[in-house]
Amino acid sequence: MTVAAQPPVCDIAVVTFEQMWRDLEPVGRDRRTTGYVRSPFASAERECAAWYAEEAGRRGLELEYDGQGNAVAWWRPRVGVNTTSAAAGDAILVGSHLDSVDQGGAFDGPLGVVSSFAAIDRLRESGFTPTRSVGVAMFVEEEGSRFGIACLGSRLATGRIEAAEAAQLRDRDGVFLLDAMTAAGLEPQLGPSSLLADVGCFVELHVEQGRDLVDRGRAVAMASSSWAHGRWRFDFGGQPNHAGATRMEDRHDPMLTYAMTALAANKQARLTDARATFARVDVEPNITNAIPSRVRAWLDARGADAAQVDELVATVTRQAGERATRDGTRLEVTTESVVPTVDFDLALSRRLAALLEDAPLIATGAGHDAGILQLAGIPAAMIFVRNPTGISHSPDEFAQTADCLVGIEALASVIEELAS
Repeated sequence: MTVAAQPPVCDIAVVTFEQMWRDLEPVGRDRRTTGYVRSPFASAERECAAWYAEEAGRRGLELEYDGQGNAVAWWRPRVGVNTTSAAAGDAILVGSHLDSVDQGGAFDGPLGVVSSFAAIDRLRESGFTPTRSVGVAMFVEEEGSRFGIACLGSRLATGRIEAAEAAQLRDRDGVFLLDAMTAAGLEPQLGPSSLLADVGCFVELHVEQGRDLVDRGRAVAMASSSWAHGRWRFDFGGQPNHAGATRMEDRHDPMLTYAMTALAANKQARLTDARATFARVDVEPNITNAIPSRVRAWLDARGADAAQVDELVATVTRQAGERATRDGTRLEVTTESVVPTVDFDLALSRRLAALLEDAPLIATGAGHDAGILQLAGIPAAMIFVRNPTGISHSPDEFAQTADCLVGIEALASVIEELAS
């Protein structure tokens, strides 16, 4: 099968894609902002997980869970088909995640899951029978929106975060991870997942988070690498005092130290062609007529390689410390999560790019579950689908149906190639 520029209109994948998208689209959508709130283990995300289970059952796929929210729906070879031994680790894994950032877009994550089911429908309609197991994965808490660790589900599944460390994670309301899992109806079993035991490779389809494909005039691409990235918490302490009665020269205001730090991060990122973002801030006591006692802010830093990110964070931390000394405030910096540069499996990516009419290989500044699996030693590749807005983590995130269908055809071709 070669990927077509425009899938046939009568293709069953068109019908099932559109139906699945209609069913999933309203779940967790904020009517006021049109953004999505699918927080891990909360009601909307669990409704998405139930939708996933229904779609797996509708196709007769074998559904397996790992006790921490991750799941795989397996398309097994028919009895009597000449199969490769499952023990050899030859299973093909596709899929993505269903959670979102707060007020995020519809496509980040769900497009990969919906497209995986539609690709299986496409292959079945064509009469294809896999000789290797094909699984549609649903990883939990990819965004890190609730517990602060990006790709938490795939990190747990691959053992790239210790169970004891994960058990201590709490959300903004102080709810522990294990309690959130239990409240969602799970029986938590943190640690490496048996779901990945027989996986030989992982291919994740994802909406592009940027404009590379728009500039190239292409509908799909393969990922070459993902940038190094991490999250650092900056705690600025000061002296609370009256906003009107305290002279400017007598203040020890942590908000000023934070403000300078945010500007410094922006400048350093621009100078080094990196990325630096302060987007989450907690202030105490957070009232209009008082100087804060504490400002806590989170830095998201990214770069083409780990050394670039380390240098950026070190420079920003030094400048923040110098400003804290001048302001008479205190600074403490805590590393919350770090992911190095991930080079996706080159042989696999080139093989699949050639299959997809020489699809371009592009780097991404976003992190993904595919990157975690690659770091864990499971060969991984990614298919990106064009995003005409170039905007992501926003209600304006978008992908045209025609491009989504090209992505489905591409994923079907990939599955057929790998599972034959």
